[in-house]
Amino acid sequence: MKIAKTIDEIRMIVADAGTADQKVGFVPTMGALHAGHVSLIKKAKQQCEFVVVSIFVNPTQFGPNEDLNKYPKPFDADIAMCKKNGVDAVFAPAPSEMYQEQNITWVSVDKLSELLCGKSRPTHFRGVATVCTKLFNIIQPDVAYFGQKDAQQVIIIQRMIADLNMPMRIVVCPIVREEDGLAMSSRNKYLDAKQRKEALLLYASLQEAQLLIDGGKRESAFIKEQMQKILNISKQMEIDYISIVNADTLEEIEEIKGKVLIALAVKMPSARLIDNILLDVE
Repeated sequence: MKIAKTIDEIRMIVADAGTADQKVGFVPTMGALHAGHVSLIKKAKQQCEFVVVSIFVNPTQFGPNEDLNKYPKPFDADIAMCKKNGVDAVFAPAPSEMYQEQNITWVSVDKLSELLCGKSRPTHFRGVATVCTKLFNIIQPDVAYFGQKDAQQVIIIQRMIADLNMPMRIVVCPIVREEDGLAMSSRNKYLDAKQRKEALLLYASLQEAQLLIDGGKRESAFIKEQMQKILNISKQMEIDYISIVNADTLEEIEEIKGKVLIALAVKMPSARLIDNILLDVE
């Protein structure tokens, strides 16, 4: 496995793979790898001959007073995990390698970035879209792999590559959960024992929503009320949003039908957590 710290290095490594007619799969990460990331790597290995993983904590997607400075960076463990799972190359640049001293060029995906998480993190998706554009331009993968847990991010990236005619495709992999249902996240490390237990309420509320919908309920307002009751059991949890939206446009819907995304975000004392389910409702 090769490790590249500079843009020139990773371009040379990928170019060598391209000359061998190998399909390039790319898994962009911010490190602190867990089983969710491994599922993306495994899918990439199944579909591509050459797999690149990036490890880069992107400063431009963090807002003021967010957790950039304390975001976990277990680089040696991440490298070991990549080696174990057959990654061919890791791109691990410094911020100074990825951004000019004063970055003045940005990629913004309007409308989709203004909803859900975008309401409380107004610059977040601009940073995500910009860094993904840069990474795609540097590595030029045939396929990039993302997790369904970051559902809004996935929808934004899919729209971005379509609008900008990028010659690649996106593969979305299912959410990987702990045995008790908690969606795997690098930020779960921030939770103490009590917060970790109360975080299970996110998935419990989504399961309740699915049960109600399977039972014939179709009114979004009613479903969200029942989800809120479950989340309110926690004394430490502040609800950012509970949304039931069209899975393509992210627009709120009153009646549940078609392809629907049920998504929520909460703030705990030590972390902001998100989760979602995707349903196709007759």
